[in-house]
Amino acid sequence: MIYSLHKQELKVGMYVIMPAKWKHHPFLRSKFLITSEKHLEAILESSIETVQVDSTKSQASQDFQSITHPQKTTKTDERKENSFRSPPEDWNPEKMMTKELREVIHNDSLSPQKKAIAVYKQSITILDNVFKNPTTAVINECKGAIAEVTDLILHDEETSQNLLRITSHDFYTYTHSVNVGILSIYLAKRLYHNTRDHNLHELGAGFFLHDLGKIRVAPEILNKPARLTETEMKHMRIHPFQSFKILEETNNLSKECRVICMQHHEREDGHGYPRRLKGNDIHDYARICSIADVFDALTAERSYKRSLSPFKALSIMKEEMLGFFHKEIFENFVLLFTQNQLH
Repeated sequence: MIYSLHKQELKVGMYVIMPAKWKHHPFLRSKFLITSEKHLEAILESSIETVQVDSTKSQASQDFQSITHPQKTTKTDERKENSFRSPPEDWNPEKMMTKELREVIHNDSLSPQKKAIAVYKQSITILDNVFKNPTTAVINECKGAIAEVTDLILHDEETSQNLLRITSHDFYTYTHSVNVGILSIYLAKRLYHNTRDHNLHELGAGFFLHDLGKIRVAPEILNKPARLTETEMKHMRIHPFQSFKILEETNNLSKECRVICMQHHEREDGHGYPRRLKGNDIHDYARICSIADVFDALTAERSYKRSLSPFKALSIMKEEMLGFFHKEIFENFVLLFTQNQLH
């Protein structure tokens, strides 16, 4: 039987199933037997609050039934993971913007590389929380966290260059959102840093949350390990509007977030979605996000395609997809990688 337990209730001898990929926790595997107090300490120190326990593989004498109710893993449960729901009663939004993230960002003794790695990992955890619990409190706390990351990119050039270099090459919703957020903020910094006409904190929130609507996409389509059919793509294309709706419902819809969510899949030649906007009908904020979104999709490795190098991805975008993007903004995006010598 599968049970959900708070991490404080775990004991040596329990077989645990961590709730996320290994990037979100300190273990090499997501399923394992707790064999020592060190395992427990590592789980307690992680940002994860709840884990699943498989009683059939556990060696602990703990009476699981007295701790919690049994839970079977089903497709319905998987849907719940991606549904719009309220957080548990004891949830504390301050846990999202963790003490660790604040300390990392403001720790001048850390090398730029180590700081970038820590900030990237914390950013994934923050997006994980938002996608699981997109409530007003969660999104507000997330925006505060993104503001800190945005300030880091704006004011710490060495760390932000390292952050740009370590964007991951796998593709799933959380890492993709973080990658697009980092790339877009860095590009916005290049375009807008010397003017006060743009709210870069709100831009950062819009960039990081542009795909929030994917929680309302059917999981079997969102997680399909192959290319989507045309019918499946029609369903997938609901996510820009659903991102808009979630931010509207939670009263977090600024002008910046609104245009980024709704327009980040529009294309300069009018072949995008959801409204088939063309040219200057597309806001520059959405144009920024669109370029970062496509670049990350090309450089990510998926089950049906290999990842491309940044140089190859930029070449394809220039030679085969230039009609998708605003020419001047794309040229500035290319310069980010020229300056960082990414190949």
